Amino acid sequence: MTSRRSFLKAASTGSLLATLGPRAARTADLRLNEIEGRIARRDFRALIKEDLPTPSLILDSEIFDQNLRRMAEHSKATGLKLRPHVKIHKSVDVARRQLGLGAIGLTTATIAESELMSSSGLKGVFWTRQPAGRNNITRAVALSKRDPTFLLVVDDPIIAELVEQAAASAGARCTVVVDVFAGLTRHGMQSGRPALELAQKVDASKHLRLHGLMGYSGGASHTRGWEERRKKSCDDLAGLLETVELCRKSGLPVNIVSGGSTGTYNIDTENGLTELQCGSYIFMDTGYRKVGGKSNAAVYDDFGAALTVMTTVVSKRHPNQCTIDAGNKALLRPTDEAKGMPWITVENQGAEYGILKWKDGDRDLKLGERVELYPTNLDMSVNVYDRIYVARGEQIVDVWPIMGRSGAPQR
Repeated sequence: MTSRRSFLKAASTGSLLATLGPRAARTADLRLNEIEGRIARRDFRALIKEDLPTPSLILDSEIFDQNLRRMAEHSKATGLKLRPHVKIHKSVDVARRQLGLGAIGLTTATIAESELMSSSGLKGVFWTRQPAGRNNITRAVALSKRDPTFLLVVDDPIIAELVEQAAASAGARCTVVVDVFAGLTRHGMQSGRPALELAQKVDASKHLRLHGLMGYSGGASHTRGWEERRKKSCDDLAGLLETVELCRKSGLPVNIVSGGSTGTYNIDTENGLTELQCGSYIFMDTGYRKVGGKSNAAVYDDFGAALTVMTTVVSKRHPNQCTIDAGNKALLRPTDEAKGMPWITVENQGAEYGILKWKDGDRDLKLGERVELYPTNLDMSVNVYDRIYVARGEQIVDVWPIMGRSGAPQR
């Protein structure tokens, strides 16, 4: 135990940090303001996971890079272009890496995401939710005028007419893709003649340019079992492919047929798509890993689990369990999994608390120990953080801001 005399002596000789012990010394040396200063200067020397606040998002750079390369190689080998979805990561840094490996553009869920990516100089942004309402229409038309590579969808002739009127007033021309129903009842014009007539309306409009069709089989993406998922995807996309043929026979331009997901990336090569909108492959979560893959029916391991939520054990007052500092606000779910600790089960406890449990005989956890959890839903988990800490082992090598989070100012 450190006496008052030795404490003062250590302080007077400048060796206080050594007296406190390595962990306390490091904590004192890397105060929060210094860590933030280093991040601002992009100086990550000697910055490790132990220095970070919790809960934090941690990205394993090696697994992440492998995921990026694998999907890029699949795209190159099959000729099926990649326009990855940014709703997973909401990060310009990640998007640049995807484009750098050959992606032809980016898929977005909101106009805010679209504006962010486009204003960052990234081309081929495709907003796949039609712009209903004055705010969305005005912003979509303005973005189309600023960025001719921007694409948007419509699934209703009413919206097509409103976008046409807004584009005429703004002196703009919008590139439009017709969204065709593909099994997910939240959007999409009925396939066949109704979708054909909508495509004809777009093509005949003075300020709209028809670019192609899309159909998203959301139900297929998480269907368990590769053969079951294959059948679901093929069934759901049949109407889209019928519509594609009708449009082509009618002389309409069909430059793209867009859709697909991480779950169907190696299925949609046979479904007539020209490009994939998959996004989860870069990080992966427990939801996707349980659907099974083509070569492994038990675990979908085509892509590695690269993203974790790092937490700290903050209390241990009861046997075979501990409390962590990640709760409902951190989107903790019982289906989350502890990295490297398959014996751990996860339970919700409150806004800022979670519970980890284990059985007698399993390895115990210590107060202050860091535990990394694989999240259940990437979109939701990423959305509650401001940044991603990129790690190589214990070393932090980069920090990427999550700039596309939802919020009233952005929307």
